[in-house]
Amino acid sequence: MAPTGPAALAGTWTNSLGTVWTINADGTFHVMATTPKAEIWGKYTVTADMITIQETRRATATPKQCKGAGLYKFSRPNANTLAFVLVSDICKPRIQNVTQPWTKK
Repeated sequence: MAPTGPAALAGTWTNSLGTVWTINADGTFHVMATTPKAEIWGKYTVTADMITIQETRRATATPKQCKGAGLYKFSRPNANTLAFVLVSDICKPRIQNVTQPWTKK
């Protein structure tokens, strides 16, 4: 049986933009992004196949449109792949990164 909830997302993931996203089973995450360059910490919640992502801290100033949460539908096509579809978010850099295909590192 495939993992569900936070366990379905836990791990270190990378995308084609060079972003590394470490998702912890405790509902926290850390992102090292290259496009645009950023280091971000935050919290997330999972309900069924939906994830709400909320930044809590950045190494640089948080863009105004990224202060709110983003909502995405996620799927695990296989053990090493994670995919997200935008449901509701106004943070363009987050949308750009999150909606890329992710591969387990």
